[in-house]
Amino acid sequence: MKISPIEKNPAALAVTPHLLDYENTCAGFTWESVRSELSGLPEGKGLNIAHEAVDRHAAGPLREHVAIRCLGQNGRSVDLTYGGMKERSNRFANLLRSLGVAKGERVFCLSGRIAALYTTFFGTLKNCSVFCPLFSAFGPEPIFQRLERGNAKVLVTTERQYRKKVASLLERLPELRYVLLIDLEYDLNERVLSLPRLMADSSGIFTIPPTDPEDMAILHFTSGTTGMPKGAVHVHNAVHTHFITGRYVLDLHPDDIFWCTADPGWVTGTSYGIIAPLLHGVTSIVDEMDFDAERWYRILQEQRVTVWYTAPTAIRMLMRAPLEQRQRFDLKKLRLVHSVGEPLNPEAVLWGERVLGLPIHDNWWQTETGGIMIANYAAMDIRPGSMGRPLPGIEAAIVTRTDSDTVQPEGDEVQGELALRRGWPSMFRAYLHDDARYSKCFVGEWYLTGDLARRDRDGYYWFIGRGDDIIKTAGHMVGPFEVESCLMEHPAVAEAGVIGKPEPVIGEIVKVFVVLKPGFSASEELRLELIGFGRTKLGSAVAPKELAFIDNLPKTRSGKIMRRLLKARELGLPEGDTSTLEGGESL
Repeated sequence: MKISPIEKNPAALAVTPHLLDYENTCAGFTWESVRSELSGLPEGKGLNIAHEAVDRHAAGPLREHVAIRCLGQNGRSVDLTYGGMKERSNRFANLLRSLGVAKGERVFCLSGRIAALYTTFFGTLKNCSVFCPLFSAFGPEPIFQRLERGNAKVLVTTERQYRKKVASLLERLPELRYVLLIDLEYDLNERVLSLPRLMADSSGIFTIPPTDPEDMAILHFTSGTTGMPKGAVHVHNAVHTHFITGRYVLDLHPDDIFWCTADPGWVTGTSYGIIAPLLHGVTSIVDEMDFDAERWYRILQEQRVTVWYTAPTAIRMLMRAPLEQRQRFDLKKLRLVHSVGEPLNPEAVLWGERVLGLPIHDNWWQTETGGIMIANYAAMDIRPGSMGRPLPGIEAAIVTRTDSDTVQPEGDEVQGELALRRGWPSMFRAYLHDDARYSKCFVGEWYLTGDLARRDRDGYYWFIGRGDDIIKTAGHMVGPFEVESCLMEHPAVAEAGVIGKPEPVIGEIVKVFVVLKPGFSASEELRLELIGFGRTKLGSAVAPKELAFIDNLPKTRSGKIMRRLLKARELGLPEGDTSTLEGGESL
């Protein structure tokens, strides 16, 4: 089945899509041509994301144009123009310099989607320091793990987040020099300072120092299944991928109003909630509130949103909302809807066409790729359930491993591992402090994504499944190891194994299987206590929603928990090969 995304919608017909001829564009594409479209720092002093996204617009006719409109909980909005964003981020850059924060040192931000987050982001990049976002719903332990592994020098957060989650961690974080509180007018002590006070004393004039395109710019943590969170390193060169995906995938035009609902704690929220739209000089909407169907429809109408980037979880929630709710709002300005985070089921694509008047364009990428790699495009037929076709400049393939040193690219309609030929600008450059893990991601010239897929005869890619145990719940990525480690801190817990259990609205819920220590007995009271313990330590987004007691966890002979078997047993699925279990095939 195919859907033409532009043939019926007046808003979609009002502009000419950038990618009209996919084949010819791919054939003639070079990354060098993209580099020539961005200005670079004055006097040939390199490339800096903040200059490309903010300062070059602030120096021209877009100076007074709204870059980011922050919609607050109280109904008020804050408009940040390109000129205003330049001045604010200059102040933050000068502030970092006054605190002795050097090039390459990490600045973390733990906050909701508020104006200070965006000032922090660009000011950090201007100082040639490294921005590291944290999801605001994290509990203390996930925050500690990332601050410690990332060698945090500065944390920007709110007073509430600080008192609730961070204050108790400071003694364990000797490298963390300063905590800057966004909403406090006075310093708490020599280490915990008032951001408003420092900003008021800081100059709005700043010259970005020479920046090598390969200088580290952003550090995104992505959870692993068998280890601590991994810090994926991205460099200023990534801006070229953000720029070209903003053009070809998001199809941004000068008059667009863009809304990305992703939290900047995740890579989508930085790459496409901040960088890509501003590179194209459009207005980007930011909503401080969490999902609410009526509020979201009202934002689409009142802000006259033209391009909308959201997640499958949100779409499924909208699908469950009463149809009358949608019918109360006028979405005639909306011309393009995108989704990312997990595969979008065909029913959601068709629902978009029926209820929103637009099909929903799925696309695929990862934290490690830094930007969209495979997509459904504005002028291209959509095949519901497909990820689409590779971005111009990206060579994708389905491969199978022949041995540890080589892979074999496969033909059409063959299931295998999705791989990308290395060399695109936003490819992650390292896992911080883990060169061995990084090296394992590559075989020769191919980056192995860990995702299983197939390619059809027309070049469309279809997601089959993940090659690991990462849990996707309500748009968040949860690593089982983090949850298991937390639960094992409870005095009653000997072992814990975590799986993702399918749930129709949020994708998966986190379920934990617990083995108790001698002297403790399973009970409903203890089950509720352990769930509450997890929520306190990890935060509601990461903590398990279900908990079951079990006598033994299935493990390999080397001691690795076989989560695959836990999931198969929970769902009543075939257990597959059990030959590597402790004790052979005996269960």
